[in-house]
Amino acid sequence: MHFHTHTSTMIKQPNMATANAARRFLITLVAICHVAAAHASLGGDSASVEADRAHMNVKHAARLTPSSTGSYTVHETILPTGTLVRQYVSKAGVVFAVAWSGPFVPDLRQLLGPHFDTMTARQAKRVHAGHRFVSQHESDLVIESGGHPRSFVGRAYLPSALPAGVAEKDIQ
Repeated sequence: MHFHTHTSTMIKQPNMATANAARRFLITLVAICHVAAAHASLGGDSASVEADRAHMNVKHAARLTPSSTGSYTVHETILPTGTLVRQYVSKAGVVFAVAWSGPFVPDLRQLLGPHFDTMTARQAKRVHAGHRFVSQHESDLVIESGGHPRSFVGRAYLPSALPAGVAEKDIQ
């Protein structure tokens, strides 16, 4: 048995309503992906701190504490795991440092953003790569992290982004 169909009867031209619906769906999908990718990270802007909080499933708003000099604000958040995360935001609106302490290491990929890849690449070149303690002191990025289960601490900051009068000891 041989079937022969005419090609012109199989292809239907989409109507305008279908084309517009598809276009709206595509634009919505791109917008959702763009918003989902936004997060606060080291070097990011202050508006992204809220997106970071949402990504880490924190139900309460961060506690804001201005520095004694007024040159930055600390956004303190307690994660569902019990870990305290502090994000240091300059008056210019830049996240120049993050610090954490608690029973679990927070999502460092989230907190460090593109600097996470820098950290892992630099750490892989070290003799003790894979150990629980990370200590990287470079001119563009400082990361210190360590501890043991139920007691982790760490901090990361951008030396060039530290506001005037802020010392590394202020980042805790």
